[in-house]
Amino acid sequence: MSWRLTDDIDEFDAAAGQFLASRPVQHTVFLTVIDALRRRGPHTYGPQDPVLGFWRTAEGTVDGVLLRTPPHPMMVSPLPADAVPAAAAAVPLTPAVNLLAEAEDAFAAAWQRRTGQSATATRRTRLYRLGELADPAPPGRARLATDADRSLLMEWHAAFHDEIGEAHHGDLGAAVDDRIAYGGLLIWEDGGRPVAMAIHSRPDAGMARVQIVYTPPDQRGHGYAAGATVAATRSALATGVRDVVLNTDLANPTSNRLYRRLGYRPVEDRVILEFAA
Repeated sequence: MSWRLTDDIDEFDAAAGQFLASRPVQHTVFLTVIDALRRRGPHTYGPQDPVLGFWRTAEGTVDGVLLRTPPHPMMVSPLPADAVPAAAAAVPLTPAVNLLAEAEDAFAAAWQRRTGQSATATRRTRLYRLGELADPAPPGRARLATDADRSLLMEWHAAFHDEIGEAHHGDLGAAVDDRIAYGGLLIWEDGGRPVAMAIHSRPDAGMARVQIVYTPPDQRGHGYAAGATVAATRSALATGVRDVVLNTDLANPTSNRLYRRLGYRPVEDRVILEFAA
């Protein structure tokens, strides 16, 4: 039983691709990140090379993965119990890690033994899966984004990342162009004015993820985020996926209430740990 670390996307995909596809709901972020790295190159998320890893059992099968696309935290999949401290011992030093809440204590203890650094939970998130979709019918309508919306959407992408305190390294323009091209970026309009957006990822292993739901501050309170979320969900379902998922920050009760009201149901909780001496 051991971890294998690599920066070779093809090697990682050949070893761990089947494992990731076997649980597409829980592995949603891994699937979309690997897809982006494969299509747009290893520096899609920043100038440093990614770190990719997979855990092989005594029988030689893959039963866990991790990845880091600096400057983002290292992300760890659900793991067998013995793979958690082994991950803390094997990976390159990192300022933060994103893992299942149930693995928090074991990883933090193993990290402190290795480095002397203590861990602080800085964000807790929840993964939701769509049950039965509701329709709140706010004023306005949805439409697909086009190239004419590019400048506005770049502003909204940057504002979204700033608002949640997340660095937006890499080329936002390339990300917007890509999402427009595959039809995954939905705009909600009211009176002909763009007032909100939501995105869904490319379908992968029968799953798509709704993400970056954003309404500018001066347009909030009208239900536009709900309309955009429903539109992005329907657009994802139209691609033929079995599951539509999304992630929320548990510190934001408004968004968590909204997604439950729209028919999304909790699957698992995760935590981001930051390390300091």
